[in-house]
Amino acid sequence: MLLRDAPAVEYERPVVEARGVGADDRTVAALEQAKIAALRVRGVLHDYRRRESELTALYETANDLAGMRNLDQVLRAIVHRARVLLGTDIAYLTLREAESADTTMRVTSGSVSARFQQVRLGPGEGLGGLVATTAHPYVTANYSADDRFLHTEPIDSAVAEEGLVAILGVPLELNGQVIGVLFAANRRERPFTQAEIALLRSLATHAAIAIDTANLIDRTRTALAELNAANAELTARTEEVERAADAHDKLTDLLLRGAGTDDITAAVAELIGGDVELLDLAGDDAQQSRRIETADRTEREGTEPAADSVPAAVAESLTKGRAASRNGVWVAASAAGNEPLGALVVRRPTDLGPAEQRILERAAVVAALLLLLRRSVSDAEHRVRGELLDEVLADPGRDPETLRQRARKVATDLGRPHVVIVADAPQADPHRLRAAARHIAEVRHGLAGVRDHYTVITVPGDGAAEIARQVRADLRGAVGHPVTAGAAGPTDGLATFPPTYREALRCLQALQALGREDEAGVSEELGFVGLLLAESRSLESFVADAIGPLIDYDAERGTTLVETLAAYFAAGGSLTRAKATLHVHVNTVSQRLERISQLLGTEWQQPDRALELQLALRVHGLLRHGVDLGGDLGGR
Repeated sequence: MLLRDAPAVEYERPVVEARGVGADDRTVAALEQAKIAALRVRGVLHDYRRRESELTALYETANDLAGMRNLDQVLRAIVHRARVLLGTDIAYLTLREAESADTTMRVTSGSVSARFQQVRLGPGEGLGGLVATTAHPYVTANYSADDRFLHTEPIDSAVAEEGLVAILGVPLELNGQVIGVLFAANRRERPFTQAEIALLRSLATHAAIAIDTANLIDRTRTALAELNAANAELTARTEEVERAADAHDKLTDLLLRGAGTDDITAAVAELIGGDVELLDLAGDDAQQSRRIETADRTEREGTEPAADSVPAAVAESLTKGRAASRNGVWVAASAAGNEPLGALVVRRPTDLGPAEQRILERAAVVAALLLLLRRSVSDAEHRVRGELLDEVLADPGRDPETLRQRARKVATDLGRPHVVIVADAPQADPHRLRAAARHIAEVRHGLAGVRDHYTVITVPGDGAAEIARQVRADLRGAVGHPVTAGAAGPTDGLATFPPTYREALRCLQALQALGREDEAGVSEELGFVGLLLAESRSLESFVADAIGPLIDYDAERGTTLVETLAAYFAAGGSLTRAKATLHVHVNTVSQRLERISQLLGTEWQQPDRALELQLALRVHGLLRHGVDLGGDLGGR
């Protein structure tokens, strides 16, 4: 059924048939599970096909626009493609007038009202005026009832005559300025999804670039007609424009093929030469601008530019909305409204020509789109991981199946054993600590969040101590400050996540109280302190960890090392008093203590270790005589 893409209702048939022939409950339940899994796969496949269809349509749109040279033809193609891709009743485009801040209707597709086709929007008037003023997309499910924007009689009457109800508008931005608005609208109420908004924004980006290219070509043709004497210069200009258009095609093709930032920087380095790097201006430290990817195509020549050249050029580029140069460094920065996104930095021994500057600017827009998409996806996933962690640690029994399904969407399997790590770094930047924790959770297919003012990470695995040390080392490397981490686990099902978290938290607090900052550990490594911290550690396991080698040695060889150690402690460390208690020669006591050192290590007489051994001996004696100490300590 999956292969032939059968309708969803057909997936119910095997279950119905099984019930019809009297199949047992186990068989029916298995068929139900298979049906649910198959429907989930069918939904994923449908989503993939939808995304593939959208990408194909965007690719075709880019190819169509790249081949068009007439502005009106470009605008009609954009509006028609927007209407088809979003499946709306009407699509239209307004452009800002050169002499005022008003936007006027330029092209429509599906419109039946003459008044609507001539509508004019002042700054802030109507949904379109709001989009043009703020440079942000807006959507309304019911235009007439929406009070977020200024309603005027001419605009409202034109919208009413067209019969529009639901409207989505996105800005057309060119070089940091809004040049118009692209709309998709329905004549009935309809909620537009985030995917549809993103799709229309992609079309708007292509539209702005295509409009810019079409305007450049129009101006070039006009100049050629008017200035025959400058034919050679205009020919060179045309070649530059064509080169920029070819670069635009290549970058657009990379974008539509799902290229990464390294592909963009490599393409720019190939097109204009030099060393190219991409800066993420939306990172935690915009002053230092973290490097994302670098493409080295030519060997750098000359002296290194001044250290402040890049930040100054970035600021100038953001202010001008164009490429800027400082001390031989060219920078093209892109922003979404007032929020900087990314900047392409080019270093080469020669200056950039006009076409190369335009290539750099267009590449910066493409790179910024990639950064924005990656950040949006990452932010959404991190938010889901944090919310899911809160629910898992708060009340996992409320709806376990829903929790498991949500976890699978972020590549996390809550059915697997997990180690819970609680970390604290008082000297570190909390934003950096949380970002590092989210990265670790994403890479290791776990969860991360903040709880009780501490950073919490869950990681699939069963070696709590080793995983805790690895995670602490990764966090410390990311924040550059001491990090203390307590861990517990592995978990055994959803219900064990809360107690495992509590044990990890107590372990962290114990490490800090013991002065063991900048370490990672588990309760088992804290001796008798760990016995008090553990949620479910048994007395027997504590005794086995402390004096297990002595008990096993006595059982195998019939010796009395456990009794000797107890007598030695009871005698206050005196060999003479211990030999009297044991009724043996003092040399025998000394030999037994040497054997104990071989089995437990020479540090067993250190104060902390000695205290742990004495407690273990007392507990062992009580357990051996059948005294009920309450079993596991988790319920005390």
